[in-house]
Amino acid sequence: MQIAYRARDITEAHIVAGYLSANGIEAHVGGHYLQGAMGEIGTAGFSNVHVEDDDLYRARELVREYEAGGHTAVASEDGDDKADYYARWFLFALAVVAVVLINTY
Repeated sequence: MQIAYRARDITEAHIVAGYLSANGIEAHVGGHYLQGAMGEIGTAGFSNVHVEDDDLYRARELVREYEAGGHTAVASEDGDDKADYYARWFLFALAVVAVVLINTY
């Protein structure tokens, strides 16, 4: 296995590994246990994305595309964004509760 990407933190490593997996390249994230050695602060340089030797060239091409911002999110076919819909209603309900509490006290 070869290192295809050196991530800033474990979260970014998983994002890149997921991006590679979505493009047909099996990826493994290393450095989980090393990250915890520094406490709760996210440390840099310990999280790496590994791929098979045969997939290294294609993985690095995809990583360059990812870093350049060429990746796109997959949209749902029916066009509705349920997460945005629920987030708007949650914020509206939160605002109503805040107004009621402010007027009560």
